Amino acid sequence: MTDPNKPLLCPETLAASFGVAADMAYGSVAPPLYLTSTYEFAGYDQPRLYDYGRAGNPTRDLLGDALAALEGGAGCVITSSGMAALDLLVGRLGPDDLVLAPHDCYGGTMRLLKARASRGHCSVRFVDQSDDEAVSAALEEVPALFLIETPSNPLMRVVDIRGLAAKAREVGAAVVVDNTFLSPAVQRPIALGADYVVHSTTKYLNGHSDVIGGAVVAADPGNAQELRQWANIVGSAGAPFDAWLTLRGLRTLFPRMQTQQANAMAVARYLESHAAVSKVHYPGLPAHRGHAIASRQQNGFGAMLSFELAGGIEAVRRFIEHVKFITLAESLGGVESLVAHPATMTHADMGDEARAVAGISDGLLRMSVGLEAERDLIAGLDYGLAKSGN
Repeated sequence: MTDPNKPLLCPETLAASFGVAADMAYGSVAPPLYLTSTYEFAGYDQPRLYDYGRAGNPTRDLLGDALAALEGGAGCVITSSGMAALDLLVGRLGPDDLVLAPHDCYGGTMRLLKARASRGHCSVRFVDQSDDEAVSAALEEVPALFLIETPSNPLMRVVDIRGLAAKAREVGAAVVVDNTFLSPAVQRPIALGADYVVHSTTKYLNGHSDVIGGAVVAADPGNAQELRQWANIVGSAGAPFDAWLTLRGLRTLFPRMQTQQANAMAVARYLESHAAVSKVHYPGLPAHRGHAIASRQQNGFGAMLSFELAGGIEAVRRFIEHVKFITLAESLGGVESLVAHPATMTHADMGDEARAVAGISDGLLRMSVGLEAERDLIAGLDYGLAKSGN
């Protein structure tokens, strides 16, 4: 029976109010920031709830509890970066354990997995997860972890989380979904069968391009506790101030995503009709291969897109030189619009061959659409595209 004194809150309310007015000492409306590295014991052999900052911190735990609630998980570990979040899972594997990862995953993810495998910490296989036969063949190798990235970075490929999770469960693989591109405002992988959700909290969760951080949310309480213990062992915990800033950014996650998604749809439609653009990758467009799956498993289509310029690398150079109101930079998910050239920036470490297999061309640009006025964004793109063919 539902407790009427503890109503089930809408996710928008959770994001806006989690931890608000919970300070029992002074009644602070904003959650306090605890910067202490250590904590006083109550007496001999009497540790309190917290004893040392690496093992636990009230501010960090408050952010973790908020993210666990938003993702529908049992617990969360806040880490120092998104890569540290993923490595919290991968680093616990043994030499005989296999990781199945997307062939078109984020360049940093591919770099981490290859580095771990090269040192004998695990083995890794990259597979096109939209290819049912390839996935079935790979699962016959009985992986320990099945890593899903949807939409993928940078080509916005969408795969069926529920279907892949069911297949992975049949062979005993733990399913990990990178939800960085969408956040729980748009997609909740645990409800679709994931065992873990990883985030670079640097991106949409914080939303202001001023914090580096990560998070792992576990569906199972026991797994969550094991991750907390492992994070204490390896020392990957995030800083309290970064957690406090991220929690502050989380307050506006839903209205930010709503506006950024609307802007992204307008930008995608504009690019789709422009003669200088040969291809637009955005799941919100009906022509996108993953549109039906995205419509089913997402609450919206996100604010990330990529597009290919018909003129190739030379057109990219001219576009970047002239585009207005959009900044050339790595990262994503902030209130400002950013554009990146994956081949020379985010995915440079993959190498030419791996990029070719993934379909990342030299003419591809990735865009994180921000909160600027739609009119200005399109005008800025229009100016850059007009110059790209000169």
